[in-house]
Amino acid sequence: MNRLLALLLTLHVGVDARRRARDEQGSVTTEHVLWAVAVIAIVGIVVAAIKAYVESQAGNIR
Repeated sequence: MNRLLALLLTLHVGVDARRRARDEQGSVTTEHVLWAVAVIAIVGIVVAAIKAYVESQAGNIR
């Protein structure tokens, strides 16, 4: 009986560990998506600033 309980406990711990490992994979993907969104936002701000500067300088040309 003790061997059966030990086997069941070992199987439960192994399944639980595998389930936890799978749950953490999504967090890496979420982190990459958030970094990508941040980089896109920063690039958009830089492009808008450069565009505004170039257009203001083009208005000074006679």
